Amino acid sequence: MSTPEDRTPGEPREGVTPGAQQRPPGMRHEGGTPGTPHITTTSPQHGSPLRADCAIDSDGRITFRLPSAPGARPRLLLRLRPKKGRSETTRHLLDLEPDRSDGHRHAVLEPHPVLDEGRWDLYLLPEPDAERRRLRPGLRDLRSLVDGHLRDRATPVAVRIPYVTKDGFLALRAWRRPAHAEARAIEVTDRDMTVTGRLHGAELQADAAVRLRLRGTDTVRTVRPRTDDDARGFSFTVAPGDLAGGGGGAARVWDAFVRPTEGAPPIRVGRLLDDVADRKHVYVYPAIETDGSALRPYYTVDNDLAIEVT
Repeated sequence: MSTPEDRTPGEPREGVTPGAQQRPPGMRHEGGTPGTPHITTTSPQHGSPLRADCAIDSDGRITFRLPSAPGARPRLLLRLRPKKGRSETTRHLLDLEPDRSDGHRHAVLEPHPVLDEGRWDLYLLPEPDAERRRLRPGLRDLRSLVDGHLRDRATPVAVRIPYVTKDGFLALRAWRRPAHAEARAIEVTDRDMTVTGRLHGAELQADAAVRLRLRGTDTVRTVRPRTDDDARGFSFTVAPGDLAGGGGGAARVWDAFVRPTEGAPPIRVGRLLDDVADRKHVYVYPAIETDGSALRPYYTVDNDLAIEVT
């Protein structure tokens, strides 16, 4: 979710309906939606979906709470969603401890070990050999993430965002990268686009460069960034003429990277450090149209920055 100081033209405020009463930023509550028929989501005792509240702090620690959890030794199962055609391999199990005050159960996912990058589905495991039961979302307290882009991160840069899947279940989006270039703002005019960002897990040297790589090819355009005195902040400007040609078909997509110094591995530019798990269809920017072509920045399904030229 963008904050007032960094929201730019073309960026809608997520989840705001005119005239609707709004919760404080970072506080979200979803009702159940129909799920897939092969997953058990209801309690046989209560006939209602199993829901889990969650709250995340600024260190990435997440606390999950369930109003009740059937079974003598209930645990929370986190499953890394496998890629299409591959088998499930990575899981984490957390004990659900009883709260003395109200009988609820809670589990804590500590910042370490760092989760592998990907999407993690959450299940209740009532007993060690019992059938796992996928969880619906309750209250998600994400307030500590709203201004996460204001805090510098050390390597590795690890991010976790609780979110609701398209079919209404609770899941985590996780990123783990040696370094990360956070795009804070994108300003689009009728002539060019300017990206302002900050580097995490590395420092910019005097020969730092922005590299725009044409997807599916070895073609690279290099742009000299403007850098801040602290060797972390940077900005760069791109005009349609900078990305003219290059082949790659009628529609060309350029992925954005920052190279801190000559010979260093390029670092992907994206926006990960807030409470928006899926940004592609939330942050939509206008196109720059000139000489029969159009240039438009957008965020990919992984929240990385790309530029499409058509």
